[in-house]
Amino acid sequence: MNETAIIQVLESLNSPATVAPSLTLAIIPQEAQPLLGRMFANPNALVKDERASLVSRLRECVALHPKVSELRVLYGMALCVNLDAQEAIEQLGEAVALAPDSYIAHLKMGELWMRLRVCNKAADHTHQAELLAENVVEAELARRQAATIRQMLREGIERGGYMRESWLALRRLRKLWNRNRTEELTVAEIS
Repeated sequence: MNETAIIQVLESLNSPATVAPSLTLAIIPQEAQPLLGRMFANPNALVKDERASLVSRLRECVALHPKVSELRVLYGMALCVNLDAQEAIEQLGEAVALAPDSYIAHLKMGELWMRLRVCNKAADHTHQAELLAENVVEAELARRQAATIRQMLREGIERGGYMRESWLALRRLRKLWNRNRTEELTVAEIS
């Protein structure tokens, strides 16, 4: 299944018009499809129970169809919405491994790394998505994501690189506090 199929899945979830169901949409349970559509429309609209329900249903689908890369991408996206980053990394990584020529798998993996502020990995996956883009819309999405990553790198927002001055000041205060505390303990031991 290619990227066009996943785009058709997304369009069919967001529009009332009937689109020929793809394999990925066909294997997703009927009760999970409205939740998936709401997740794409506005991820913040799903309450905790709905997110958990969507994740559990997609987990079952992945267990039944472990070789479908696009399904793992959807599952990884649902995990991200549910704030389960570690498992999302694993699922999106497996999606990339199953389909190394998948635009959407690389784009979403790059987006997750970008949101986690691991900019080098994000840039690699986003660049791969740029190379795999098959139309202007896909190329533009990847280009915008790459621009955001470059901006993050310029501004020092990469993991461990943000608020450097504040962290240095905090580190100095901790050292001073620990030194004063050590001196107090030494004075107490001598007395």
